This record gives sequence, structure tokens and C-alpha cells, in this order.
Amino acid sequence: MPTQDLSGTTALVTGATKGFGRAVAAALVASGARVVAVARDQEALAGLTEEFGSAVVPVQADVADPVSAGRLLGEYRPRTVVLNAGTNPLARPLQMHTWESFSRPFEVDVKQAFHWSREALLLPLEPGSTVVAVSSGAAINGSPLSGGYAGAKATVRFVSSYAAGEAERAGLGIRFVSVLPMMSPLTAVGANGAAAYAARQGVPLAAFLERMGPPLTPEHVGKAILDIASDTSFDQPAYLLKPTGPAAL
Repeated sequence: MPTQDLSGTTALVTGATKGFGRAVAAALVASGARVVAVARDQEALAGLTEEFGSAVVPVQADVADPVSAGRLLGEYRPRTVVLNAGTNPLARPLQMHTWESFSRPFEVDVKQAFHWSREALLLPLEPGSTVVAVSSGAAINGSPLSGGYAGAKATVRFVSSYAAGEAERAGLGIRFVSVLPMMSPLTAVGANGAAAYAARQGVPLAAFLERMGPPLTPEHVGKAILDIASDTSFDQPAYLLKPTGPAAL
């Protein structure tokens, strides 16, 4: 496979302090990359640097802020960008949402994908760079107890594919890829979703989880994104992430 050595390169990961983001940061550090970890929680960022030392550069920022996106991409010029940060949607049926709670994923997840992809194209990042946007398996089948979450994650996938088309048209040599992880009860978002759907179906949570089968772990996601970032044979615009690895969509 046409792999690229990430050792000595810079990666930037948003939402890097927990869940999938932390596992992605750990996988990139293990590959020899310096990781610029972007999150809002200063204390959590300090914990990340305590674990990984100088391999992690902590940055406190709002990922939905376009100024931060342009500034950080320009300052660090990352070879790999992973747009992982996002909202943990309120688990409730449609009629129990307000427009504010329903639209929150668009205000964070979609804004992040739009601003960072736009800035990566305008800068532009160096040829050979990869921008991975974390969507969700909910983007395929919907998630009726998650408000606008599934729609927002579908839009994240579209934004990534649009950016890929613009990069190809301009000959920039930047890969834009979206990944759609299956529901994982090992993250806060997945745990909330699993509990909500188990309750909706009137089954114990343990039975619901057993029916789901082997869970997707943060480590699965970290490895999958590392593989995509370092192997240019992953040339499709989107991949479903399962415990067995990425599957092209």
C-alpha cells in the first residue's frame, strides 16, 4: 500500500481530550507525529499533556470559530487534520426539542466542518495533507431521538466531499475524507444514545448492547483514522467505521 510516514509531521485534532478524539491523538503520537490538541476544557488539555508530554501541543479554542480555524491552520501548518469535536445531542423525541436544542449540532459540528475545510482550501494546506471530518453512522439511517444530530452529521459528510471536489479542481493535492463511526457505547454520545433507544424499545440496556454486537472502541477509531491519514490508497470520500475497520461508502 502507498503509505506515508507521519513521524516528524504535525497533526491537529479537535476534541482531543476525550472519546474518539483522545484515541486519535494517542494513535498519532504513537506514530511519531506532533499533535496540536484543540479543545475548550483547559483542565482536560492539561491532563492530555501530562500523559503525552511534549508530543502534544495544547490549544484552548472554540472549534466553531472561523478565526481560530484560520489562525491555527496558518500557525501550525498540519499535515493531518482531524475534525472530531462535536455536540452530545439531547436524547429526546422531536416534539420535546426546542429549535435551539434541535439545531445545536449544526451550530457546532457543521460550522466546524465548514470553517476548517474552507480555511484549509484558502490557505491552502501543503500537497499531501489530509483532512478527516468525523461524521456519524447516524448520517445514513437517521437518529429520531437525537434532534438535528443525524442531519448535521450528514451535512458534515457533504461538506467534506464538496471540499474534496474543490481541492481536486484546483490541483491542491489535499485529501478530504469523512468517517462515519457506528454508535459506540464507550463514548458519551454513544452511551447516551444507547440508553435512550433501549428505553424507547422497553428493553434493558444490557440486552440492547448485546444485540448491537461487538462495540466500536475509541481505539478502533484511532487506528482507522491513522490508517486513512497515512495510506493514500484510502481514496474514497467517505468510510463507515466498524470494529473490523473502515468500509468505503
